[in-house]
Amino acid sequence: MDLVTAFVVAIGLAMDCFAVSLGIGACGPVQDNRSKFRLAFHFGIFQAGMTLLGWLVGSAVAQFVSQIDHWIALALLSYVGINMIRSGLKTGEDSYPTDPSRGRYLVMLSLATSIDAMAVGLSMAMLHTPVWVPSLIIGVVSLILSVVGLLAGAKLGEKFGKRMEIVGGIILIAIGIRILITHLR
Repeated sequence: MDLVTAFVVAIGLAMDCFAVSLGIGACGPVQDNRSKFRLAFHFGIFQAGMTLLGWLVGSAVAQFVSQIDHWIALALLSYVGINMIRSGLKTGEDSYPTDPSRGRYLVMLSLATSIDAMAVGLSMAMLHTPVWVPSLIIGVVSLILSVVGLLAGAKLGEKFGKRMEIVGGIILIAIGIRILITHLR
């Protein structure tokens, strides 16, 4: 895989990270730079790691996972999205009971946004393409777009307030539905 192709694939994979980060940034639960970096770093690590995992696992396990990965992504993103919408409709309640840059929310969001990267890794294995450089590019691009999403979301959150939680929740659910529809075709 040449570098241009790797960057194009990386941008495509990172769009989910960007959208989720935009929603989180708009809701404001991740305030300090360390937490923002932690969230973006995990999104990047999971994207790169799932690409490597897909490449390493090969076709046997990946075929099983590819049959249900879209359902897993939908469930995880819907769970977080519904919580955000509920919170946006109530006054004085945060959409995330804890910091989404820590613990189970961090893992759920990281997995949900990176499941497609496993399929890319599998494709690379079938094409006998080296995986290390493209995985690194995918991880770095995901990290960068996640930071951009968090920062842009924070600006939107300042302007629109609690309504952005509802929008963010709808965006997460829409991403899950898009992943489902894309895989069911």
